[in-house]
Amino acid sequence: MQPGGRVKLVCPELEAGQPVDVVVLHEPALPHRSAWQIINAGPRERLFKTAQEVDDYLAEERASWDR
Repeated sequence: MQPGGRVKLVCPELEAGQPVDVVVLHEPALPHRSAWQIINAGPRERLFKTAQEVDDYLAEERASWDR
C-alpha cells in the first residue's frame, strides 16, 4: 500500500498495453487486544476466576489419583 491508498503492481511477464484483470480485496485490520481483553470479552460464567483457583483445582484432581 502506498500513500493515498494507492496500490502499485509490477509484473515483468506482461507486455505494455496488455489487458489484465486485477482484484483488490480490502480486509480491515483487527484492533489489537491483549490476552486479558480477549478473555474478558468471553462469557461471564467462567469455571475459574483466578490462576490460584486453577492451581487448587488441579492439586485436588492430582490428589484424587492417589486415593
